[in-house]
Amino acid sequence: MKALCHIRVDPVRRVIRGQRGWRRYSMTDFVHLHVHSQYSLLDGAASIERLVAEAVATGQRAVALTDHGVMYGAFKFYQAAMAAGIKPVIGCEVYVAKRSRHDREAKVDDDPYHLVLLAENEQGYKNLTKLVSLGHLEGFYYRPRVDRELLAEYADGLIALSACFSGEIPTHLLAGNYAAAEEAAAWYREVFGPRNFFLELQNQGLEGQRKLNRDLAALARALDLELVATNDLHYIKREDALVHDVLLCIQTGKTINDPQRLKFPTDEFYFKTGEEMARAFSEFPQALKNTVAIAERCNFHFEVGKHHLPDYRTPPGFEDKDAYLAHLCRENLPRRYPRVTPEVEERLAYELEVIKKTGFAGYFLIVGDFVRYAKAQGIPVGPGRGSGAGSLVGYLLGITELDPLEHQLLFERFLNPERISMPDFDIDFCFERRGEVIEYVKEKYGRDHVAQIITFGTMAAKAAVRDVGRVLGFPYGEVDKIAKLISHTAGSTLEEIVQNTPALASLAREDQQVGRLLQIAKAVEGFPRHASTHAAGVVITPKPLTEYVPLARASEGEATTQFPMEDLEAIGLLKMDFLGLRTLTVLRDTIALVKASTGKEYTLATVPSGDEATYRLLCSGLTQGVFQLESSGMRRLLVQMAPERLEDLISLVALYRPGPLGSGMVEDFIKARHGEKEVTYLHPSLTEILAPTYGIILYQEQVMQICHRLGGFTLAEADLVRRAMGKKQPEVLAAMREKFVQGAQERGIPRRTAEEIFHLMEFFAGYGFNKSHSAAYALIAYWTAFFKANYPQAFMAALLTSVMGNSDKVRVYIEECRRMGIPIFPPDVNHSQERFTVEGNGIRVGLLAVKNLGSGAIQAILEEQAKAPFTSLYDFCRRVDLRAVNKRAVESLVRVGAFASTGHTRRAMLAQLEEAFELGHRYAAQLASGQLSLFGPEDDFSATPEPGGGTEEEYPPSALLNMEKEYLGVYLSGHPLEPWREKFAANRIPA
Repeated sequence: MKALCHIRVDPVRRVIRGQRGWRRYSMTDFVHLHVHSQYSLLDGAASIERLVAEAVATGQRAVALTDHGVMYGAFKFYQAAMAAGIKPVIGCEVYVAKRSRHDREAKVDDDPYHLVLLAENEQGYKNLTKLVSLGHLEGFYYRPRVDRELLAEYADGLIALSACFSGEIPTHLLAGNYAAAEEAAAWYREVFGPRNFFLELQNQGLEGQRKLNRDLAALARALDLELVATNDLHYIKREDALVHDVLLCIQTGKTINDPQRLKFPTDEFYFKTGEEMARAFSEFPQALKNTVAIAERCNFHFEVGKHHLPDYRTPPGFEDKDAYLAHLCRENLPRRYPRVTPEVEERLAYELEVIKKTGFAGYFLIVGDFVRYAKAQGIPVGPGRGSGAGSLVGYLLGITELDPLEHQLLFERFLNPERISMPDFDIDFCFERRGEVIEYVKEKYGRDHVAQIITFGTMAAKAAVRDVGRVLGFPYGEVDKIAKLISHTAGSTLEEIVQNTPALASLAREDQQVGRLLQIAKAVEGFPRHASTHAAGVVITPKPLTEYVPLARASEGEATTQFPMEDLEAIGLLKMDFLGLRTLTVLRDTIALVKASTGKEYTLATVPSGDEATYRLLCSGLTQGVFQLESSGMRRLLVQMAPERLEDLISLVALYRPGPLGSGMVEDFIKARHGEKEVTYLHPSLTEILAPTYGIILYQEQVMQICHRLGGFTLAEADLVRRAMGKKQPEVLAAMREKFVQGAQERGIPRRTAEEIFHLMEFFAGYGFNKSHSAAYALIAYWTAFFKANYPQAFMAALLTSVMGNSDKVRVYIEECRRMGIPIFPPDVNHSQERFTVEGNGIRVGLLAVKNLGSGAIQAILEEQAKAPFTSLYDFCRRVDLRAVNKRAVESLVRVGAFASTGHTRRAMLAQLEEAFELGHRYAAQLASGQLSLFGPEDDFSATPEPGGGTEEEYPPSALLNMEKEYLGVYLSGHPLEPWREKFAANRIPA
């Protein structure tokens, strides 16, 4: 939208101001009402920014957005248009089922009609969101489809246009079926009303279009309907037709040289001026005037700046939500603080007052409720994330697990009464059980009030080059060569990257085709390529969601909003982040394995603090698998710092970031910590604030404390200083600097010293980290380190389970187990469970790690394993359900050595696999037919042949290792290079 800031229109004086000042423009009254942006995915080649800019540049007072079947870009379009002084008309070109939206017959229901709908008012917008949502949730068949039933129910407040060649009425007229066309037009007239249904004329030079327009005009006269002219806009300039052609090829997987590709027949689908439209529709001047009349009637505005919180129902006996929130906090005070100090009382009263003033008591109650539910169900919840850990109310409600007073975390960093915005607790849950919490929220607030949030995969620079290169027919190797020259260190856009990469710029100049490729790639860069579901975001509304936003159906089957997260927040909806953190799943599994193997019971809340073994492990830097602390750089930093308490870990998490690492700040911190560098302060009043970080401003909270204590700012004002420093706002900072200096002087600090302190804060602002977030993640790091140090088998088994789908990670952690002296036992049908487990002093590989073995097969094996050990491959095939455990699964088990406990070689069992499987199937068939009794004689199965007792010659070790690698993803019993380890060591070559 920045690009539009310099453009302003004065429609009264009919002048436009651009970068070169005011100039007069010529305007024929016309408004584009049928428009497709980049949110008609891989079809619309008109970005919202260019669309609005072109409306401004051509003097059009309004413009509509009517993407195909979706409203993804509606709010962004609204914002851009309003910022530029253009009236936005919100609409959608919906698909209308030829029969019912519930019909899904191939070659009948896969080619729906088109219909353009525009929101005339707030009711029209709500009905439009309902129609678009139901098209996705109920009528989706290749495309989201509504039908006549839905149109009749939700027509109020909508203006309908009969659309393009694919509209119902044009389709009938083109087929010569005038009676059907008249019937359809009469139906739409009846449903929407004669003033709200228009027959749409288009003229892009298509064959049959002029006759169609005359037929539509005749129909309009017969039924007393009005005409409207549109251009079915898909791109901005005529020359953008090529870009649109390329987008369609990306969508359909075709190349631009394919004569059979989907392609628009002409290059006329661009943003035409009023004059161009007047020439195209000289026979129908009223159709042009009607575009302006319709735009004037469309007056929907998004309600921005108001919050729409769901209703949290308080129990009887409480005056309001604020009273109930205060009650819960005071009820939990003794649990958190056995001795309630005046500091605690004062902080609690202050936070409750701010929450009451800002109207967010319901928000805290909602979050506290679903976190409480999760913990009651045994679902691990993180100790906090982001600035939310600075809230004492959050701590008392159990939302966070860090004492904000002990760690000097600030509430204003989370909820600032001077700059009111929706608070935002980001909650980490066990990765595998996050869905249960979302399900609880849906049940509590209503399924039509809760949805996950859409996100878009966009075409980044490299992806755009690869896509466009394929479409233009470039050989893969050549496109790959061009793409590899693209480095995001050279710029944030492809334009900047080309300018700053001499080899790429030279190639574009010297090779015309490469230059063309890059130009088209620049045009599509940043366009959304596909929609998906945000990893964590969930929205909860007080009224049904479709009162606010349209919905879609995600590939997983769940409903998602059609507006992305930032748009939902802008219109005041409650967005929650339900984050799935695998580390919490690892901790859950570790705690279960500790109990199973030792009998000791832990919860995250009962992990002891200050454990010596834990800090010995941390100081050693042997922290593979420890949350946030396993990178090689972090491990080196651990050794250098030698942490002794949680505060040290908090500092470590804050320090290990690109800014501090590249500034010399980390080295100064470590030297000061070990007494190798003197710690100095610009003024003694800084000592208490900066002593924990050895005179360095490491945390954003320290900036706030300095402003508060030295400058006399309230903490809320201090947070505004922090924000201004982070955003580098010179005008704002100049005023704040003077206020700080004056406040410091009033407290006895010389002006020059105060100025130096403010300059110091500005310098460190670029490096300062949110201490609340650092503290929360340091605590999770400590928990994982505790279990690795004290229960290494349980921790590593849980860790290996968490990465079973990543063979590289499995290999790394198995190597770590070997370094720790923990034996790894192979999968075994008699000893393995589904996941990795503790067995004696070692770890047994879980069956889920074996290729071709699904959960159904594993459950079938474990059911029989629990009854009695398997004695052979034949016994196994006789007992397990071979419908669940197919031959590929059994072969995989044999090849990884999972039958070793039966005493037979892999070679022998592979030789007898077919026979064993066939006998197993025959046994199951006879048992099912009643020819065998479960408790009777087993016919010839009691005498089935068995392998020869394990004396058969086994495969050579190299072959066994290769089988393990193929079916487990790792070498388990050894390594192919093991025989050469000593020779490598002698020559100082890493093995």
